Amino acid sequence: MEKLTAKEEELMRCFWKHGALFVRELVDLSPEPKPHFNTLSTFVRTLESKGYLAHKAFGNTYQYYAVVSEEDFSRRSLGSVIRRYFKSSYMNAVSALVEEDKISVDELKELITKIESQK
Repeated sequence: MEKLTAKEEELMRCFWKHGALFVRELVDLSPEPKPHFNTLSTFVRTLESKGYLAHKAFGNTYQYYAVVSEEDFSRRSLGSVIRRYFKSSYMNAVSALVEEDKISVDELKELITKIESQK
């Protein structure tokens, strides 16, 4: 799956939150100053070419919808971060969270229990 720019990820979050959308609806959902219709249309077509969106035709207009779930995107993004910054070691990633006090001992115990129950 191709990496997304910050703007592309922001648009995907709109689709995950609101479901299928027309580009004009994306314009309406955007904060001020509103982006131009053609600008959003270009982003949406790029997301479609990257495999994140698909569309249904309604006459001469398209309604776009997500074909990649937010959960799948999150998991793949996490894997990419761990490969890039933690040398593909999930242990190094968890160790960094512990060292930065981002995860507690109780949370780690809860994870261990969850892992053991899956075996």
